[in-house]
Amino acid sequence: MFAGIMAALGAVPAWAPFGLAVPITAQSIGPMLAGSLIGARRGFAAMALFLVLVAAGLPLLAGGRGGIGVFAGPSIGYLIAFPLSALVIGLIVERELPRFRLPVALAANLLGGIGVSYLLGIPGLIVRAGLPPDAALLSGLAFLPGDLLKVVLATAVASGVHAAYPRFADEARTRREQHSSRQ
Repeated sequence: MFAGIMAALGAVPAWAPFGLAVPITAQSIGPMLAGSLIGARRGFAAMALFLVLVAAGLPLLAGGRGGIGVFAGPSIGYLIAFPLSALVIGLIVERELPRFRLPVALAANLLGGIGVSYLLGIPGLIVRAGLPPDAALLSGLAFLPGDLLKVVLATAVASGVHAAYPRFADEARTRREQHSSRQ
């Protein structure tokens, strides 16, 4: 389902202000929602599936991009961050379940949604766009205002879903406990 949500978010037009090498897209909210709502393992799997579909040539990225070639471009770090962001967010949120605490979820989305994304995305700009480190950092930071807005939005949506459907937390906790008992 979340791979489908990512595809739908790709239909939102991309915007590349100031000649940035990587466009601003709505898709970066997808891993935040996946990690916050379906947890670490399933969020990671959904984002990995999405990337497999993109690599297979489906035009699911913003602007209708797809194919293995997108992984050779300056977006590589941000793309690789999708599943890892969902994983980090999910691990943090799952630790708190069955309670979905807003400050923890906000911190999880900041760390996973922005921290992981920038940690991988900015080096991708250095390597694939050939930017010097300071220019890559500045280019990456151009996304920060929009990304902060996406963190707040993803946290609010996840909070609303968890409040409206407490079973979400119960099912995630049960899955986590079953997985822990198998190890």
